[in-house]
Amino acid sequence: MSKKLKGIGASEGIAVAKALVLAEEHINIQDTKISDTKAEITKLENAIAVSVEELDHLRQTTEVKLGAEKAAIFEAHKEIASDPAVKDEYIAMINDDQSNAEFAVQTISNKYYQMFAEMDDPYFKERCADIKDVASRIIKHLMGIKIIDLSTIKEEVIIVAEDLTPSQTAQLDKKFVKGFATNIGGRTSHAAIMARSLEIPAVLGLKTITQDVKDGEVFALDGTNGIVELDLDQTTIDSYLAEAQKFAAFKEELKKFKNQVSKTKDGQTKLIEANIGSPADIDGVLESGAEGIGLFRSEFLYMDNDHFPTEEEQFVAYKKVVEAMNKQLVVIRTLDIGGDKKLSYYEFPHEMNPFLGYRAIRFTLDKKEVFRDQIRALLRASAFGELGIMFPMIATVDEFKDAKAFVEQCKKELDSENIKYDKNVQIGMMVEIPAAAVNADKFAKHADFFSIGTNDLVQYSMAADRMSEKVAYLYQPTNPSLLRLIKMTIDGGHTKKRWVGMCGEMAGDVQAIPLLIGLGLDAFSMSASSVLRARQLMSKIDLKDAQDLANQALELETNEEVLALVDAFLAKIDH
Repeated sequence: MSKKLKGIGASEGIAVAKALVLAEEHINIQDTKISDTKAEITKLENAIAVSVEELDHLRQTTEVKLGAEKAAIFEAHKEIASDPAVKDEYIAMINDDQSNAEFAVQTISNKYYQMFAEMDDPYFKERCADIKDVASRIIKHLMGIKIIDLSTIKEEVIIVAEDLTPSQTAQLDKKFVKGFATNIGGRTSHAAIMARSLEIPAVLGLKTITQDVKDGEVFALDGTNGIVELDLDQTTIDSYLAEAQKFAAFKEELKKFKNQVSKTKDGQTKLIEANIGSPADIDGVLESGAEGIGLFRSEFLYMDNDHFPTEEEQFVAYKKVVEAMNKQLVVIRTLDIGGDKKLSYYEFPHEMNPFLGYRAIRFTLDKKEVFRDQIRALLRASAFGELGIMFPMIATVDEFKDAKAFVEQCKKELDSENIKYDKNVQIGMMVEIPAAAVNADKFAKHADFFSIGTNDLVQYSMAADRMSEKVAYLYQPTNPSLLRLIKMTIDGGHTKKRWVGMCGEMAGDVQAIPLLIGLGLDAFSMSASSVLRARQLMSKIDLKDAQDLANQALELETNEEVLALVDAFLAKIDH
């Protein structure tokens, strides 16, 4: 009798192969005191130098294999490894505490790891994996431990591990590595992102897969549905192999949609855009055939820094993205910091509930000198293409009007300096607070567009932290109550002929797309890897049918009922 395990489908596809189980390596680091601090610092500097050299080699090989966007991960790893401020912290610990170098690296890295691990946004939370990967590399060089090279695999296997680091994933050759399964991880981890780029099926978050499967055992992995199946008979193996062939044919079909306009079966055009976190992501957007950028998370410019980025530093980054998109709209969210997102160079006040506190637009309206540098940089970049400015965490009309008035003030400054910018630059807002959704028709008098941030809208509406395991069941974006808030936002925007987009995870969710089409959403912004699947699905949906579906869903009582309704709808259009 076969045994099925459920995890997180992180990269689509089907694989059947024997397991290559990577044993979890436990490195025991003791705080042994050293007498020759100068020699220890030299040892540290050598380990860092070797690590940086290896990461540069990884960057070069990844660029050839996967393109500049994915290679940028290792540019970021190089910056982490060689960060002078962090290195100074290592050295201070060696000098002040006489700690050995590996203990200093582990202690300081753990501090930064914890900072990112506590963040709610999965996009940032996964950065802790980068810190862990880089620290592990430096520590292994300090201790003379050999680093496993997965590029030497020369037989068909599915890798089974506690986790795969970005540097390990980059070494995988899909000719031999047919998939991977891990105990931990999620869809937004770098390992998952790179697996999707390599088109290697992956199931993560299986908790005990390293104990459940034996090294060399043949098993099946379904990265689309997040399933691993063990103890297979030949009939089950044949069934998986047939599904793998069907999936390969589906992938070929998706390629036809790369340069097509996004539209429904009856010809109603929509926009399918991409979300990015930094200029390094732009290559993936261009490769995906996205019709613009619906969300550029500008906070990366601040979090990857040791100071508030200057106007000039920001201008260069924004201009690069706007020019690369060649007159397609780029919506840039102003600094969304605070709550779970911290800065190493700024101390936020202690609050009982920082998620409901001093963050995002509340912070920037208070710190006008920080806001001014960003708004001026955004306005200057608007002269080089289509750019939209979007304010996060807007709760009241007064808040939006204050932020918009500040943009007007910055425009006057640029006028007085004879600096060019787009006089008609669009100014919009995130709808992620229920009060803003309910009041959308009032906001529409002042905002040029809305973008619904479903991740926060869900957790604020349900009063549930989606990263808390005990209440994660309340993360229900298709609950009828959430659908009603989304409808209010769309209808409110449309009263003043404002376009309404969505940049939360829901925008790329196959089960949500038919509902969102029916509710009247104008623009769908998602990870670049989801663009073609969304476009292909949209092409099979008739607008009237989607409207009927949405109207039925709004009358239901539970999330489960809505999902069952959507599944029946999807099954019908697939036949």
